[in-house]
Amino acid sequence: MITKPKIEYTVQVWQEGKQFVAHAMPLDVMSCGPTPERASQALREAVALYVVTAEEAGTLAEVLEEAGYATKGQRWISPTWIALERQSVPVGA
Repeated sequence: MITKPKIEYTVQVWQEGKQFVAHAMPLDVMSCGPTPERASQALREAVALYVVTAEEAGTLAEVLEEAGYATKGQRWISPTWIALERQSVPVGA
């Protein structure tokens, strides 16, 4: 049986108004939904389509490598996240 490679990614979810936004880092793919769970499900579908499209175009390895991925056996390993921080910057003069 042939095993398909797997691609790991980290998901960030936040709320914007009544919608929840899910972001797959470092692929930079986003989707949304009325609940965090629905946003995550929509994101899984979006990432799957993103991967299929890149595969069909013959650019998947290039896209993943540019995003910082490396291969390990049958897996594409995402960059190691060191921190996720909330920061601010002053606005105006």
